[in-house]
Amino acid sequence: MKQFTGTVISDKMMRSAVVVVETAWKHPLYKKTVKRSKKYLVQNDVKAKLGDRVTIEETRPLSAKKRFTITKVIKN
Repeated sequence: MKQFTGTVISDKMMRSAVVVVETAWKHPLYKKTVKRSKKYLVQNDVKAKLGDRVTIEETRPLSAKKRFTITKVIKN
């Protein structure tokens, strides 16, 4: 199962939230650190709020776009 750590950027939906996961990697040729970010629509059963740092985990498809669920809130 995939696990990521990200930040909640939207919690306006009923039982869903949008989490942005940022990854950093070093470019093989130019040796520069490159940041990439991706947004995930996740199931929010733990009532995470806007700005919370959370851990998300892959699960079965819950809807057309939801494939992850929040497992725990790291920091409020």
